[in-house]
Amino acid sequence: MLNQDPLVLIVTVALLSLLPFMAVMVTSFAKLVVVFSLTRNALGLQQVPPNMVVNGLALVLSMYIMAPLMHQMSEASHVQLASGNLKASGLMEIMSNAREPLRKFLDKHAQPREREFFLQSAKKIWTTEEAANLKGDDLLTLIPAFTVSELTAAFKIGFLIYLAFVVIDLVVANILAAMGMMMFAPTVVSIPLKLLLFVMLDGWAKLVHNLILTYQ
Repeated sequence: MLNQDPLVLIVTVALLSLLPFMAVMVTSFAKLVVVFSLTRNALGLQQVPPNMVVNGLALVLSMYIMAPLMHQMSEASHVQLASGNLKASGLMEIMSNAREPLRKFLDKHAQPREREFFLQSAKKIWTTEEAANLKGDDLLTLIPAFTVSELTAAFKIGFLIYLAFVVIDLVVANILAAMGMMMFAPTVVSIPLKLLLFVMLDGWAKLVHNLILTYQ
């Protein structure tokens, strides 16, 4: 029987309510779902694959990418969890132990310029005492730096994908105009061509493989 402090139960419930937010902000989920959504739009398909599939794929791949980190966080706090005596002090120790693997992951994948920006901007919007205590490897610096870095990388990848498919749209539109078929919607021809190219290049597999390898 676990000997739990009521305060621990309250804090645990509060932390569990933040899990969806944390799953988006401190994992690979945001980057993956943005790239997949941009790819779908670049193909000219508004609802194929549907949002549930896109989000589900991003979630499954995020679980795969983050599995080593989850294992490290679990190992760092398993002593307190195994004891079954969860007091407030023990909960704080668990959070402290689990924070280090997360900090290393965020530090590895956050761009230095973003870390520097949030570190320096704190001196302008925080009080002098609070800003002086903030460090470049604190979670308050690393989490926003990581999120901005992930979104920046996602849009860079999305731009390159869009660029390839825009060329097909332009070529099809020019060919139809040259044939005098200006009333014919270019998307009727360009979408099947883009799908054919994407399938021939094994697009989804290559996209997923390369996205995963960005976290090596």
